[in-house]
Amino acid sequence: MPGLSHDVAVHKLAIKADATPIKQAPRRMRLEIEEQVIAETKKLIDAGFIREEKYAYWITNIVPVKKKNGQIRICIDFRDLNKACPKDDFPLSVSELLVENTSN
Repeated sequence: MPGLSHDVAVHKLAIKADATPIKQAPRRMRLEIEEQVIAETKKLIDAGFIREEKYAYWITNIVPVKKKNGQIRICIDFRDLNKACPKDDFPLSVSELLVENTSN
């Protein structure tokens, strides 16, 4: 998050040592969707939520998803990267169950 000190929180991915980095081939999309994706990406860069990486080991595709209002939501296809990360031994609890248990 922009403005959040690295002293407070730093996130690193735990990637298996024997994992081979995968660079997905770019997906093709219609010109009008590509223009919307570029505009949305520029907004995220200007807001400081994402940054350009010059020499990336892992490259994943952008998957544009149309919202109900006609705008584009940028999603990322992290399937290959997820396969290279170990499973979490302590997954998060189901939030519905937590709310139900605390409301009693």
